[in-house]
Formats: sequence, C-alpha cells, structure tokens
Amino acid sequence: MEAQSARQIIERGGFVAILRGNYTGWFSRIAQALIDAGATAMEVTFNSPSAAEGIREVREAFGDAILMGAGTVLNVQTAQVALEAGAQFIVAPNTNPQVIRYCVERDVCVIPGAYTATEVMTAVEAGATLVKLFPAELTYFKNLRGPLNHVPFVPTGGVELSNAADFIKLGAVAVGMGSAIIGEYVKHGDGLKTMRERATTLAQAIRAARTAS
Repeated sequence: MEAQSARQIIERGGFVAILRGNYTGWFSRIAQALIDAGATAMEVTFNSPSAAEGIREVREAFGDAILMGAGTVLNVQTAQVALEAGAQFIVAPNTNPQVIRYCVERDVCVIPGAYTATEVMTAVEAGATLVKLFPAELTYFKNLRGPLNHVPFVPTGGVELSNAADFIKLGAVAVGMGSAIIGEYVKHGDGLKTMRERATTLAQAIRAARTAS
C-alpha cells in the first residue's frame, strides 16, 4: 500500500490501536473487535512476542479491513522483517534516518517518534509520512505545534480516553493509544467486549472533536 493511502486511512479513523505485550493467539480476535468499533488502524510493537506472526495473521484474516502496522521498529532489519510479514506502516519511538529512508524508498508509510522541534524537523526533512509525538502532553503539544503547524502529528504516550479529543482539537491528525484501550484484561471474561466499547467511545469522541473544530 502506498504511503499516502495508508496515511489517509489512519487520519480517517483518527487513532491507531497499539498492542504491546503478549497477545499470541489473540491477534485476530482483537482485530475483529477493533473493526467492529470503527477502528481503521492497529499496530503490533516489535518488542512483543510473536509480533511478525501477529501481523501476518491479521493481514491474512482481514486483508485491508484494518490497516496493520509494526511498532518499535528501531532499525532497518526490523523494518524489513515487518514488511515481509505484511505490515502496511512502520512506527518507531525515535527518529532513525536510515529507517525513514528505507521506508521512503519503498513508498511505505513511516511514523518516526520525535519530541523536540529539532527531532520533529529531522523526521520531516528525512521524509516521514507522519510524526509520532512521543511522549505526548497537551500543553507541550499546543506549544510545539504553534511554529510547526504544518507537521502531521500523531501524539502517543500520554493519550487517554479522557483527553484524546483534546489532542484532535489542538490539531493532531490522529492519536496513538495502547493500554488505554488494549490491555491484559482483554483475555479474561468480557474483556473483548470492554475493549470494543472503549474503542467505540474513542472513535465517537474523535468524530465529535473534528465536528467541533
């Protein structure tokens, strides 16, 4: 999938659901619940067990019903493994020009992490499709975006159900959310139902924030 097409899907949904932890055997069930909630993108971090297998499983089961990404991609070797597994976008907590270049050369959506203005512009100038503000805090984001309002930010780390809409109102094109939506609880009792309800609430809040902006 072309980088800009993936970007449009992420922006349309407004959030990336992040799986970090051991979800072996649960990837497809989580993906289905997210799809039912209206999510358009999910990410499996590569410091999680069976990350490549999980990406492959979801891609084979659901095709393009949900955009599948790889997170915590710290080097080109990991990016290569992720893409071979079927990842449609690459996310990192840092700005690694080599990883960005690798993705740009293959027209793959790449979302490096950055915090300072210098890091953000390094990512942009290297060709980042989107920039992951990490970690994210509302007042800091507002101040940073003042001079950098041309940058398509995806705040991640510090985004909760209670403040996700505020990041959107301040100009974020999407947000990344992990434990605020997905946690070990999904494996027990009505966990999947609870996760679906949280994701639905988030999707509705983002739509409302965009309407109000």
